[in-house]
Amino acid sequence: MEGTARMAERPSPQTAPPFQEVFTTYYPQVVRQIMRITRDQTVAEDLAQDVFLKLYDQDLQGIHNLGGWLTQAGIYAAYNHLRSERRRTARDEGQELFDRWLEPSTEERWLKQEEIAAVREALTSLNDRDRTLLLMKYSGYNYQELAEATAVESGSVGTLLARARRKFRDLYQRKRGAER
Repeated sequence: MEGTARMAERPSPQTAPPFQEVFTTYYPQVVRQIMRITRDQTVAEDLAQDVFLKLYDQDLQGIHNLGGWLTQAGIYAAYNHLRSERRRTARDEGQELFDRWLEPSTEERWLKQEEIAAVREALTSLNDRDRTLLLMKYSGYNYQELAEATAVESGSVGTLLARARRKFRDLYQRKRGAER
């Protein structure tokens, strides 16, 4: 898209026809040359377009062997692409190894499940109002919404929430202490 815009910016009667002629003459040859290296038609076509965009930015009169210049530019573009792909693949594989390394062990997953069970047990031991207050507060609701949901005065929500937290903490600590 960018290349099309650049070509549209600079149309001049002196350069447009020769460039179009060069493009139609050499494009298939450049694509074939890149295809031999990349073994991917779509990539070869994309890289060939990049090569011709570079050519468009050059002074055609300054290039003595146009076919050689295009072939060499295509080869460089293909090898640069392969190097980039190799680096990207290595980076992705490294990230995958790192992710596996960070993945929790069986013991860590078991401890997490135990923790979740303890939290659930403590929450279910609370009365409905305290459980609702805690769950709604940690789900992002504000005090006014908590007051409406539990049918209490909005000025009382802070005190009730503090008491619910204290009850939850005590129940949770008892549950965790009983396991150890």
